[in-house]
Amino acid sequence: MKVIPIKASAGITGFESPAAEYKQLELSLDELLVEHPGATWLGRAAGDSMQGVGIFDGDLLIIDRSLNVRNHDVVVANLNGEFVCKLLDMSRRLLLSANAEMPPVPVSGHDTFTLEGVVVRSVRCHRSSYLLTE
Repeated sequence: MKVIPIKASAGITGFESPAAEYKQLELSLDELLVEHPGATWLGRAAGDSMQGVGIFDGDLLIIDRSLNVRNHDVVVANLNGEFVCKLLDMSRRLLLSANAEMPPVPVSGHDTFTLEGVVVRSVRCHRSSYLLTE
């Protein structure tokens, strides 16, 4: 896997150093990852049911409550008191895993069900952080 630094070209005038050809972009992870700060919350993935969409056990989920949910969005829902991260099949009222070994979960009128938001990003930490300890 290649790692490509984020750079912006800058015009060269005079005899500047060749290293000055590129300047590092100012990059705010808050601005990149969180579009609606007042409606965004974080969760942590647990389990392997969403690996097919690139969400792995322990990943940090960035969840936006302000978005209108679309069919087959990755959502966080509260189903009978338990938070779950699934693909939402609105027409069939199913919560789908992105792992073929996991069956769909039907949502019936007898269930307590609320959508808590759309998963807009996931972040994988490759070294533990004291900020993420329970």
